[in-house]
Amino acid sequence: MKYDFTTIMDRAGHDALALDVIPVADVEVKEGFSRLPMWVADMNFPTLPTILMSVQERLKHHHFGYFSMSDAYFDSIINWQKERFGVTGLTRDAIGYENGVLGCVSSTIQAFTAPGEDILLHSPTYIGFTKTIENTGRNIVLSDLKMDESGVWRMDYEDMEKKLKEHKIHCAVICSPHNPTGRVWEREELEKAMELYKKYDCVVISDEIWADITMPGYTHIPTQMVSEDAKNRIVSVYAPSKTFNLAGLIGSYHVIYNSYLRDRVERASAASHYNSCNVLSMHALTGAYCEEGMVWVDELREVLSSNVDYAYDYITSNFKGVKLAKPQGTYMLFLDCEEWLKEHEKTLDELLKAGIEVGVIWQDGRPFHGEYAIRVNLALPHELVKEAMERLRKYVF
Repeated sequence: MKYDFTTIMDRAGHDALALDVIPVADVEVKEGFSRLPMWVADMNFPTLPTILMSVQERLKHHHFGYFSMSDAYFDSIINWQKERFGVTGLTRDAIGYENGVLGCVSSTIQAFTAPGEDILLHSPTYIGFTKTIENTGRNIVLSDLKMDESGVWRMDYEDMEKKLKEHKIHCAVICSPHNPTGRVWEREELEKAMELYKKYDCVVISDEIWADITMPGYTHIPTQMVSEDAKNRIVSVYAPSKTFNLAGLIGSYHVIYNSYLRDRVERASAASHYNSCNVLSMHALTGAYCEEGMVWVDELREVLSSNVDYAYDYITSNFKGVKLAKPQGTYMLFLDCEEWLKEHEKTLDELLKAGIEVGVIWQDGRPFHGEYAIRVNLALPHELVKEAMERLRKYVF
């Protein structure tokens, strides 16, 4: 490979939440075990060199005053969307900067719903959606995803329609690829969902931050591309942060084709005066969304696919009573530990503690609406994934 995905970086003391924070209270890693950061969704690989080059070049200019978003910023996004997802006809007017995906979710909700109104969301659910919707005073109505006989998560369209009708819902959130299940939706699935949202006149927020991270053989389809109505009904949100591990620099963007939707979202986001770009974040995006970035992402997908294959095979072979769907996208596993817990008369808290004590810092799945679930991040060098699985076999399961 051209790029480095094997170096084991020492991130301790370098502002790394994933390593420095344990997400379960009153639990510590036992002496003799190194910390394996496998919870919050960031990656443990060296940054793409062209990102560093772009930021370093900007740092040569010793001023950081007010600025406007550059043509290169918009051109990079338009080219990336075309080359990676086949998007044509995207113009600068449809693109808007966002401090984060959840900021755009918040602005859209406030622009098109009233406090106390219901919003449809799939379950399992990204924890950020839950907090954002509840913090804006709206109510969450869940439609559970169902795992079919092949172990693939599916939308329950009958349940979705029932909830849309009964709760008089006019705003919905879709996550594509889906976090935390790792599902990459097929075109027909998105088309069917969008027909329901059209029928019940819903504004749809489509979180596509994981768009770049699909396993080989799976392709992300922008939800706005499935129909003309979808194009004009959806607020889509993207970011280089998950793809290139740039969360600490802050920076996302929306794609909104419909001027009516766009004007209202931008007005809502402007009201708080929070939504302004950092100049280094702008240059980081242009350093990422380039030809070298495409090569890096393709290599990253191969590395993550190897990690997913290894972890899935290891878990299904060694951890009796633990179920999971094999992710088609993202780098997260969502473990269903119900059978194991009941057989061993353990609580989820006890299982979480046992893993963390031997350095496997994983995440409680209950805030994602998984009653017996644990969320595991596989974006580490392969040797660390192997080490984590071996510790879990030897000391936990």
